[in-house]
Order: sequence, then C-alpha cells, then structure tokens
Amino acid sequence: MHQPFYKDLVSGEYRMPWVRLHALKDYYGMVKLLEEFPGVHQNFNIVPSLVAQIEDYCSGLFKDPFWDVAAKPAAGLNPQERAFALSYLFQAHGERMIGRYPRYRQLWEQVRSAGPDPSKAAITFGERDYRDLQVLSQVAWFDEYFQDDPGVKALVEKGQGFSEEDQRFVMSKQHEILKSVLPAYRAAAARGAVELSATPYYHPILPLLCDTNAGRDSVPGLPLPNERFRHPGDAEEQIRRALDTHERTFGVRPTGMWPSEGSVSDEVLSIAAGLGVKWMATDEGVLGRSLGEEFARSAEGLLKAPQAAKLYNIHRWQQNGQQMDLVFRDHRISDLVGFVYAGMGAREAAAHLMNNIRLAAAPLTDQGRDAVVPVILDGENAWESFEKNGRDFLRRFYDSLQKDSQIEPLTISEAISRQQPETFGPLRGLVPGSWINANFNVWIGAPEDNRSWDYLSQARDFYDENAAQATPGQRALAWEELLIAEGSDWNWWYGPEHHSANDRDFDELYRKHLSNVYTALGGVPPDHLARPISGAIARPAMTPQTAYVHPVIDGQVSSYFDWMGAATLGSDRRGGSMHGRLYLLDALHAGIDEHNLYARLDFASALPKADLLATLHMALRRGEQTQANLQLEMTIGQGSITSWELRNGVRAPLATNLAPNGVEAAHGRVLEVKIPMALLGATTGDAFNLRFVLYRDHLPMDALPQEGSLEIQVVPEDVLVELAYEAK
Repeated sequence: MHQPFYKDLVSGEYRMPWVRLHALKDYYGMVKLLEEFPGVHQNFNIVPSLVAQIEDYCSGLFKDPFWDVAAKPAAGLNPQERAFALSYLFQAHGERMIGRYPRYRQLWEQVRSAGPDPSKAAITFGERDYRDLQVLSQVAWFDEYFQDDPGVKALVEKGQGFSEEDQRFVMSKQHEILKSVLPAYRAAAARGAVELSATPYYHPILPLLCDTNAGRDSVPGLPLPNERFRHPGDAEEQIRRALDTHERTFGVRPTGMWPSEGSVSDEVLSIAAGLGVKWMATDEGVLGRSLGEEFARSAEGLLKAPQAAKLYNIHRWQQNGQQMDLVFRDHRISDLVGFVYAGMGAREAAAHLMNNIRLAAAPLTDQGRDAVVPVILDGENAWESFEKNGRDFLRRFYDSLQKDSQIEPLTISEAISRQQPETFGPLRGLVPGSWINANFNVWIGAPEDNRSWDYLSQARDFYDENAAQATPGQRALAWEELLIAEGSDWNWWYGPEHHSANDRDFDELYRKHLSNVYTALGGVPPDHLARPISGAIARPAMTPQTAYVHPVIDGQVSSYFDWMGAATLGSDRRGGSMHGRLYLLDALHAGIDEHNLYARLDFASALPKADLLATLHMALRRGEQTQANLQLEMTIGQGSITSWELRNGVRAPLATNLAPNGVEAAHGRVLEVKIPMALLGATTGDAFNLRFVLYRDHLPMDALPQEGSLEIQVVPEDVLVELAYEAK
C-alpha cells in the first residue's frame, strides 16, 4: 500500500488527492475482506509516509484543494474553481468508476465533447451539473462496503439532482471511512490474519541512496548523473524511521520489509539486518541474476523442475556475519493478477489463478516437497480496472484458497517458520536490482532522471554546508524535505517509461520539495528549480472520420492515401502508476465507404511468437439502442492470419475464412479488415463502436482503446466532410 508524499510541508497543502481517494476505495476494504475468509493469511506492506498522510486526513486539519472544490457549494464556485473541477474531478477509471454511474458518465462525455481543454466545457455546465459532479466524483471512490450504507445507497439510487445536504453528507462520510482504515489493519494483525510489513519511510530506492553507481552495477555502461550521490546514512535513516513509526502506529515492530520497488543490494541488506529486519522480499529477476540462472518459462508459463526448486523456496543471504531471509516474487503469476485478470470474468480469472499456482508448484509437490509461491503486487491501482474493485474476483479466489487442502495461504513470516533452515537456498551475494527488469533504469539513466539526481545532490550538499548554522526548527524542516525528495516516485514519472495526466504536478511538487530545503535554511533556491525537469509529452490523438476510405486489404499499407480520412485513435500510455502493462497496440484506424466497414490495427512492437487471437468487437447502434454485438475473431500464427470467423453473439458464423461472404482480413506489417455493412445489418444513420483486443492463451494482452470504443458513423460522405470542419 503506497502513495507518494503529496503534502508540501511549507504551505501545508496536499498537491494531489490520491491518498484520500485510495483510502476511501482500497485500503479499508482490502483488509476488511479477509474477515470473511479466516483461513486466508496475507501480508500487507504499508509505507509509513502513507500512514502519516492518512493520520493527517483523519485529524481533519488537512488542506486539500481537491476536497475544497468538491465540498464548496456549487453556487459559490468561482471561475478558477469551476475549471479546476472540470480538470480534476474526472480523474478516475472511465469504465469501472465513471461509467458505473450514468450521470457521472453523462457529465464526462459532456466535458470530452468540448475537446482537449476541459475548461472549455464550462459554458455547458450549470449549478446543477457542478453539484452532481461534486457528489458523484466522491461517491465513485467509496469502498464497496460503504456502497451498502443506507445514506450512500440512497444517493446512488437518486442518481442526479443532488442537494447541498447530499453534498455535505458525502463529505462527512469520507471522515468516517478515513478513520476506519488504520484500526482495521491493527485489528487484523492482532487476530493473526495478516502480517504488516514496512517499506523505508519515504519510499526511496535504497541501493541508489547508498550509491547512484549501483545503477551501473545492474546495467554496465548506463549513463549516470554528473554528481555521484552516496549517502548510506540516509538509507539507514529511512529504514530506522520506518520501523519506529510502524511500531508506534500498529503496536508491534515489523520483522519484514518490502524495500521500495523491491530494490535490493548487499549494502542495503547489511544496513537492514543491522537494524533488526529479519526478512525482505523482491522479484525473481534479482534471484536469477544473482544465481546466474535464467527463469525461462515454457509456452504455458511454467518453469522446469530445477528452476522451480530454486524460485519457490526461502533463501538465506549471509555476508560478514549478517543474515537476511529472502522470498522472491513469482513475476508471471503476480502480473496476471495485476494486468490481465481485470479483462476476464471473475469466476474464470479466479479459477485460472488457482490452476496457475498448482501448476507452478507441481515440480516440487509431485516429489512430496513444499513449494513457497510468493504472489506480490500493487495494493491499490490494480483494482481500478476490475469490475466493482475486484471484490468478486478476490472473494472467489480466497474461497478457493480456503477450501483447497493442498494450498495454505500464509504470511511470509509464517512461511519462513514452517521451513527447516537447512532447506533454505544459500545466497552469498546479490546483483543490485528492483522488481522491474532486475535493474534501476526506471529511476536513473535517462536525462530527466539524471538531472533530478543532480538537483537532489546539490540540495543535499547545501544542507550539509548550512544546517549547522540554522535553528533546530529550520534544520528539521530542511531535513524532512530532503528525505521526501529522496522518494522513488518523482523519478517514476521522469524518463520515457511512465506518464500520466499529472506529470506536471509531480514535477512541480518534486522541485518544490527541493526548493523548500534551501528556503528552510535561509537560502535562495537555484534558478534551475524554477524550470520543469520533464519535457513535453506526446499525447494520444483521436480524430473522427472525415472522408470515405477505400484501402487495399493486404496488411501492408500499400499507399498513404489508403487510409486518408479515416478515424484514428492512438494508444494512451500515460496511465503509468502501474508498471508492467504490455503495450503491443499502437493505433487504430477505422472508416466506411458506401458499402463496407474498414479497420486497421498498427502494432507498437513485434508480436510474441505464439498463437494469438485478435478480436475486433463491433457494437452496432441505432439511436440509443444496441442492435447487435458482433466479433471478428482472427487467429494469428507465424505472422499471418491462419483462420477467422465473423460472429453475432453465439449464433452460427456470418462468415469464415472458408466462406468469406465479402469479408477480407490480412496481417503483415499491420492488421487490416474489410466487412460489408449489409452483412452486419447496418443502415444509414447507424453507428459502430469498435474495439480491438489481442489475446494469448485466452488471456487479454492489450486492447485499443483500453477503455470505451472508437465510434464510426454510417453517414453519407458529405456529412463526413462537415465533420472535418468541426474537427478543426
């Protein structure tokens, strides 16, 4: 469970609302759910700086502009606050959260129709619209347990036309939810249902705090910052403070730790062991590199017996008289939960997960040996993509775990205690790395990353040179701001890997924390902290169809003019709070001519060398009614389409590759299809909502668009020409 430290200690203001919102939606329910399954024990790793922010919100003394705009009477919102509301109160999952509430979706569509600048929609919003937005933007984040609260349920049933009294109720209800979070974890830990582990206080990448040159230990030749940052004492402070505050909050000192982003090195393990940490967890990639072992999986995702025996075991690191027990995350199974199962039905996903765990452990259990299979993933962001926050999936999974006599869901400390130490895998040293590719490239190496490290080094040097002359209060504030700036989250958004709608906010907040170091010590922040670190980010483009298209269906884009005038949608890769989502699809093009519907899929990278299923989903709408849900399913093998079927639900195929009925499909550099509209039952005035999904082994790998669909209108070409002028 983790969020960055969003509070500016000088102004006292929260620059982002995500601690509060995830506390409403995830933190309480995730641990509360285990009360229904007493046989399921689980680890929750809670970042101490997240706990501090939750406690701050519980105090009621917080300053949060997102809260203020949601709570203020709609009639009193000034123009700046209205623009703020239109920009920030729709930052939620479009299908699972906004789409769950028809009025919220209606308001969202109202804003999106105004173009890329949300404030342009202000002219279409009245007082009633703003109040409905204020209420629903908060209710959408309420935990499933609170959806059954009579007051909340009445609001949801009311749907729209909310009163100021409704608005006040929603805001007051948040205090109740926020105050329930930490007691729920204390209670679960007290009854033995969970083990609470910790992370270094402000979530830093510990090996890089110890020495930024560790980035090159993992990736030889990696570009490094101009100024070497080497402060192992800071790493020790971040760990010690985490252990101390965790003990004060939960009444017990944690024995284990998920180091930020699973980032480990020999130096980090030595520091942590010296502070009393008994175990750590990280990713299988770190184990593989440290053993010189490649955990290569079969086409079914399974390890051979020798590799399974190494991964599914407790390991004991020993060096210079110190020791640390280690477990290593099964990367594949964990990522199936984080990135794949949201695209499946809850029953199917839970069964698939259980089967994967059994098959993964089979090389050991078939020999009568125990297998320790660590499944470790993000505690909050994954569930936004699941229907109803993943509760149906988790309930089915936990129920299966509890009933399976061969699988025992344990905490990490319980698993360690069940194993005989002589069976532990010995480790004499670790190759430094994180859970992402067993290196630190997300946080160091790119020009933006390295610039941010240089700025941190300069602020750290300024502190060393000036702290002794400052008052104790000034020194404490500057030190706190430095520790905050050492957190991993700022560099998560720098460089090429991750981007979001809040890139600018993260950049500004990071530079503000560094500026506060200088200000607190009576200095003047350097000019470079007034300039953005991050560069301009290319945003995905969506344009409507503006002319008929007549492409040749050969999978090659024979001519630039083939698709001129088609509707286009680029892949949106900005939702980067979750690392590991596979982006294979780059752009979707679609359009019609007098007789046919056309679609083309561009790929971001080479497709895996395995049998894949590409499905074009087509919802045919007539007015507000859906007439048909059609699918063109294409099996791809060795770079070409081996077979395909066009279906309308479960009925007999409308066409196949053996009886095409005018349908054409080709895969080469791109995937192209042509389908007669008469075969689909479309007439003038209808509309298609299109979405491509790429599957492997019946699991969704990528989709375009990730949410919603691309609309194609069945209208004469002169109407499309008018759309071209509207688009300008």
